[in-house]
Amino acid sequence: MTPRITGIVTDHPLLQRATLPLAAFGGVVVAGVVGFRVLAGVGTIEAAFWLLDPTSLDLHFEAESGPETLAKAYAIVVTVGLVVSSLWIGETVLSAAFGGHIHEQFIHMQTDRTIGGLEDHVVICGHGMFGRTIAARLRERGESVVVIERDDAEYERARDGGALVVQGDARREATLREAGIERAGTVVTAIDDSNANIQVAILASQIAPTVHLVVRVGDEMYEPLARRAGADEVIIPEVVSGEQVTEALRSAPHH
Repeated sequence: MTPRITGIVTDHPLLQRATLPLAAFGGVVVAGVVGFRVLAGVGTIEAAFWLLDPTSLDLHFEAESGPETLAKAYAIVVTVGLVVSSLWIGETVLSAAFGGHIHEQFIHMQTDRTIGGLEDHVVICGHGMFGRTIAARLRERGESVVVIERDDAEYERARDGGALVVQGDARREATLREAGIERAGTVVTAIDDSNANIQVAILASQIAPTVHLVVRVGDEMYEPLARRAGADEVIIPEVVSGEQVTEALRSAPHH
């Protein structure tokens, strides 16, 4: 299987599930054609036609000599194989439909189409408390936001909340491009891991050198690294929270 085809199958759960039954069906077809050619000495086209109409064997052996009984027994085996593999394919498709895979594919296509039409939007990498809060505030202000989240539960949570979400690892170029980073105005790395955020920042600055890059880190020691990675702004949530608390205490009335 070529890399291009492998990528298509990997990106589509329905195709992933159907690969094995389709391969089984194809295997039965090939075995049937080869078997008929060997047993009856016919050409490939005629052997393939026998798969569709096994009764043609009778006409063949009326005019030609050969192992008629063996060929007919083989035809029964091949027919059963085709029926079973066809039912397997049908069951897989129906299971995918009722299991939500077709619906998932439809939503994924809609999301891709919507993201493809965005410009100057904000890409938020990570939908934990920090990323979720930023996404909610930006959306309240009418900003276009695309969230990247790897975790299944958080992905569902973001999508259920109405966000445009790309499921994947933000440290992968393909994931960032799927989120439209080349057309984005700002990228916020909000993962609960300073090293991961710095890795995302390095990749993002390479793909989209002009994008405004906001990097979250968990400690001041990471700030120089984040700056060298291309960060325009470095946010340390604990420091920001501490400053907000101090400001609140300063403005509170004293008794």
